[in-house]
Amino acid sequence: MAIQKDIILIFTCINGLKSFYGCFKNRILKKLYCPFDIYLWTYYLTAFEAAIFFTKTEKAFLMKNKKILARTFLSMGIIIIMFAAWSCSKDEVDDEPPVINMNESHHYPQACDTVYVGETFTFRATFTDNQELGAYSIDIHHNFDHHSHSTEAEECEPDPPKTPTEDVFLFIQSYTISEGLTTYEAEVNIEIPANADTGDYHFFVALTDKEGWQTIRGVGIKVRERE
Repeated sequence: MAIQKDIILIFTCINGLKSFYGCFKNRILKKLYCPFDIYLWTYYLTAFEAAIFFTKTEKAFLMKNKKILARTFLSMGIIIIMFAAWSCSKDEVDDEPPVINMNESHHYPQACDTVYVGETFTFRATFTDNQELGAYSIDIHHNFDHHSHSTEAEECEPDPPKTPTEDVFLFIQSYTISEGLTTYEAEVNIEIPANADTGDYHFFVALTDKEGWQTIRGVGIKVRERE
């Protein structure tokens, strides 16, 4: 009779492991929720497989040992329900950074574009995120010393190096994005002072989503006097 009890426990443990593996694969490998149905069907499957396995003689044994079976399946059911409640209460993990798109024809400025002193230009870009956007910032600083950044996709032909004056243009500003958005068309008017130093500049955009993931995109631009 001990063999039959061992068989029950084996079926229970095997299907419990099936359930745990299914949850692990969904939550960890695929970053998905563990549906509660997985656990319920695992519990039903355990009972079904055990019922098919036992012969008529074994069924007689089951009738005499209903309390043992009841405790076994009740314990397994409680464990399954507790594990399901824990795993399904967890939020979906967001491990994707937001995306900055500055490559479409209506986006500005793009690599090596020219903006002019004494005029206002409009920054345009498209921001997207898989869950929710947070905020962004713009940083414009000189590149008279020809330094570089890893976020630059394209290098422009540089002007001769020079020393910046007190009139060098510097723009640093942060902006919030309305809650609940996964796509945002950014538009910011930026004025270049009439006395700003001309030459090479870096235009940087930093985008952060609600989870704190950040993406930085930078391009080289020219500041000129309009002829």
